[in-house]
Amino acid sequence: MNKGLAFVVSAPSGAGKGTVLAEVLAEVPGLTLSVSHTTRAPRPGEVDGISYHFCTRGQFQTLVRHGDFLEWAEVHGNMYGTSRLSVEKLLAEGLDVILEIDVQGAEQVLRRMNPPPVTIFLIPPSLAEMERRLRARATEAENVLALRLVNAAAEMRTMSDYEYLVVNDRLDEAVRQVVAIIYAERAKKRRLLSGAPAPLWGV
Repeated sequence: MNKGLAFVVSAPSGAGKGTVLAEVLAEVPGLTLSVSHTTRAPRPGEVDGISYHFCTRGQFQTLVRHGDFLEWAEVHGNMYGTSRLSVEKLLAEGLDVILEIDVQGAEQVLRRMNPPPVTIFLIPPSLAEMERRLRARATEAENVLALRLVNAAAEMRTMSDYEYLVVNDRLDEAVRQVVAIIYAERAKKRRLLSGAPAPLWGV
């Protein structure tokens, strides 16, 4: 069985990453999302084990000490990490895996994964639109929102480090572009759009 491909998708807060990826995952066969661990509190509608693996700071730090994370970072006062074994298991099963992580995590993954993942950076059409989206969520205090905006500006300066850049102005167009990237990378590896290995007649 061919090993799956890993895709790192990063974005500043308010870029609409979660919404875009939900649509992409529904459209692309053989694609799954790596479920991260986090110490932050669940938001309305989030489900433990599906949205995130929610844990205490103490539990998270134990996993860090044991080397269980492929990457981890503290972002806006909360800790996030990606399980190494979980990702390796999904890839070994031939599934393509999306790692929805921030720029700090992406740097760690690029150092530790071989072959390296495909990297995609998603941005909002403008900083003003990003702020509007964050305020519309109404999930954070003003000081946390201000910190997210400052960090977002810094994160957007790293976009040139990524292989692909997608502007999320219209949801359907952003989804179409991310889907096209995944199919293009599958074709590079001589795989069908479904993710299955391509038959090599006469080879």
